[in-house]
Amino acid sequence: MAQALGIPATECEFIGSLPVTVVGRLKVALEPQLWELGKVLRKAGLSPGYVDTGAEPGRSRMINQDEFARQLQLSDPQTVAGAFSYFQKDANGLVDFRDVALALAALDGGTGLEELIRLAFELFAEEQVEGPSRLLCREGFSTILHLLLGSPRPATETLHAELCQAGPHQGLSLGQFQDFTLRDPIHGKLLSTYLRPSQTPNASSAASPTALANGTVHSPKQKGD
Repeated sequence: MAQALGIPATECEFIGSLPVTVVGRLKVALEPQLWELGKVLRKAGLSPGYVDTGAEPGRSRMINQDEFARQLQLSDPQTVAGAFSYFQKDANGLVDFRDVALALAALDGGTGLEELIRLAFELFAEEQVEGPSRLLCREGFSTILHLLLGSPRPATETLHAELCQAGPHQGLSLGQFQDFTLRDPIHGKLLSTYLRPSQTPNASSAASPTALANGTVHSPKQKGD
């Protein structure tokens, strides 16, 4: 990943046991755990794009490990434990199913980056009493970047505060979030490199499945599909 970003592998620091590097105003994991989750699910024969998550935008739904296994239709205890361990748990050992929905969408090679960013906003933006109807506040912003990039939460919270200084609200609108994740010359490239880093296919293999660096495989649609 360091090579893909054009960063020497030696230019990193450790937060606990996690190697991270600074890209723009973000600290990101050199090898996001999201990729490890993808490997676990693929080994179990699960295609993330075919899971009906049913996550409700803007509202958390806390689930335990058994509910997680039923939702993803996983039966092997070791696989369930490995996949469930990826997500942050509350004091009762429960995870927010919105986190699961976003992770599965990120691992689905058929979900475009713009669609993924819009989904992330819809899942975690909060209703506002005054001003814009929904804004992405600090906790939701941190959760998204931690899930997708492995960014440490304290650093993302600081970044969120900096981004909000340019506006009148303590949260980001959909447009502001899209500007940061899709249109910013540094951070836009970062998201696409981590989440949709396709290998450019040869002209002779244009119809072949595109292998992504995060382990997902996206097969282009054939004419007439």
